[in-house]
Amino acid sequence: MFYQLYELNHAAMAPVRAAADAMRLAYENPLNPYSQTTMGRAVAAGLEVFERMTRRYAKPSFGLHSTVVDGETVAVMEEIVWAKPFCNLLHFRRDLPADRAPDQKILLVAPMSGHYATLLRGTVEALLPHAEIYITDWVDARMVPLSDGSFDLDDYIDYVIEMLHEIGAGAHVVAVCQPSVPVLAAVAVMEAAEDPLVPASMVLMGGPIDTRINPTAVNELAQNHTLEWFRDNVIMHVPWPQPGFSRAVYPGFLQLSGFMSMNLDRHLIAHKEFFEHLVKNDGESAEKHRDFYDEYLAVMDLTEEFYLQTVDTVFIKHSLPKGEMTHRGEPVDTTAIRRVALLTIEGENDDISGLGQTRAAHTICPNIPESLRMHYMQPDVGHYGVFNGSRFRREIAPRILAFAQKHARTGGKAPVKRVIKGGKAG
Repeated sequence: MFYQLYELNHAAMAPVRAAADAMRLAYENPLNPYSQTTMGRAVAAGLEVFERMTRRYAKPSFGLHSTVVDGETVAVMEEIVWAKPFCNLLHFRRDLPADRAPDQKILLVAPMSGHYATLLRGTVEALLPHAEIYITDWVDARMVPLSDGSFDLDDYIDYVIEMLHEIGAGAHVVAVCQPSVPVLAAVAVMEAAEDPLVPASMVLMGGPIDTRINPTAVNELAQNHTLEWFRDNVIMHVPWPQPGFSRAVYPGFLQLSGFMSMNLDRHLIAHKEFFEHLVKNDGESAEKHRDFYDEYLAVMDLTEEFYLQTVDTVFIKHSLPKGEMTHRGEPVDTTAIRRVALLTIEGENDDISGLGQTRAAHTICPNIPESLRMHYMQPDVGHYGVFNGSRFRREIAPRILAFAQKHARTGGKAPVKRVIKGGKAG
């Protein structure tokens, strides 16, 4: 009943939130003389902090309406090019001249670990000027009716394969964090089947390929509990009147509480500083806070079967690095990967996927030629910095694009040297 109590509390707080928002608007109104005083701004700031801390955050939009290609600003339109009950494949179509040579096609596989795909907005924005970008837009499990069936790790792998088929030959796949395992498994399945649409390259970023290496707090949590403990303590049923009523899920609000508790002091300080920025009328700093937490606090539910299978396969049994992972009852043989170039990327201060966990992909894919593999460690970034922020734009994104161009299957520019400065490469 915990999920139902959460929903009841949210509904009960609705009038209080509405009243707080109305009072905030009154105190911020320029016709109100108190709006120009420190006390008035403090009251308005306190009301806004309260309202934002008690609301449910809706799925954000990407909001990428244009980009710069070859020095010219071009329009960008989102289009759904493939759809299944639990995922839509979005293509950011750029309005380019018909006679322009095509760019490389990149499939960004967003994490299905609580946040929406819009968490990778900065990733898309950095790559969009130089490539055709597709992204997995995962659907909140609470919004999927039971009649649409189940979704587990095997389905995830099938989805990745189907999307690569939809994009076509010569695509590159980039997995950010959690998808590194199913993406690597999907490529192994395609290679074993001699699939002609296997991607030209795969990039694994901050992913838990082998969590026995340099385990983090997240890894230790899974190791210290049984699968039954997770089933008994974090799996709940979607309450009425949601479309996914009665579906067993790992709720988004539980995931968010776990995210927040890992760095609780940092979040408390951030909200304290947000209050101070509002009082000081520092609009730019306050807006940065709003933008970050509008994204960070928007979470989605995961299906029970996907969540438990992932915990068991990736974090408890370490099935992939042990060579024991299966897909639809058949072994996932990572040694079958021979044609796909492999780039692994890690952050020096990653507290979610420890150093070495992603690089382990090279060990379990021994038959990829040395000329098709590369590892890069970005100094001075944590987990989020692996796929977003200034260092990603300056250091990591150019390497991804250069790697894709170097290993393009058709056409393209001259190969890019593998000499990397500013980090550690191998």
